[in-house]
Amino acid sequence: MSANSAEAPAEVDVVLVKAGRTKIRYTGVLLRDDGTRLAVRAPWAGAGVRDFGFVRFEAGDVFTEYYWRDRWYSVKEVRTADGALKGWYCDITRPAVLTGTELVVEDLDLDLWRSADGTDVRRLDEDEFTESGLAERDPKSAAAAVAALDELERLAHGEHFEDLMA
Repeated sequence: MSANSAEAPAEVDVVLVKAGRTKIRYTGVLLRDDGTRLAVRAPWAGAGVRDFGFVRFEAGDVFTEYYWRDRWYSVKEVRTADGALKGWYCDITRPAVLTGTELVVEDLDLDLWRSADGTDVRRLDEDEFTESGLAERDPKSAAAAVAALDELERLAHGEHFEDLMA
């Protein structure tokens, strides 16, 4: 499936699954699908404001989300309603699966934030990951998740982080 300017943009339902249950489901516009990487644009789908202290997600924010079928993460570019870049929120996930118009991504509890200027790169939710018990239940997946977080952190500290989404 490929979205291009000659076709009406395709809508997809993004389904974020965590611990076997749907955490959130929302509709976005499929911008691109090259067979390996998908790009989806969607408004902030959370209820109300989510204030992390270092960034706030709120009504009007626009997320351009990048998912891979062969990588254990997704990267979400976050902008305000007027287009100002807030930064990138990255989820450590199993590789994305698109079936029809449903894009399913399994969240593995680890996250990474990179500010718009690249000066603030922080690992998030490592305690949740430990508490999830994934390392005991599925050591190979846990190792892949940690390796993905390490890779993203290395990329986030680099000059060419945005190339990941190009």
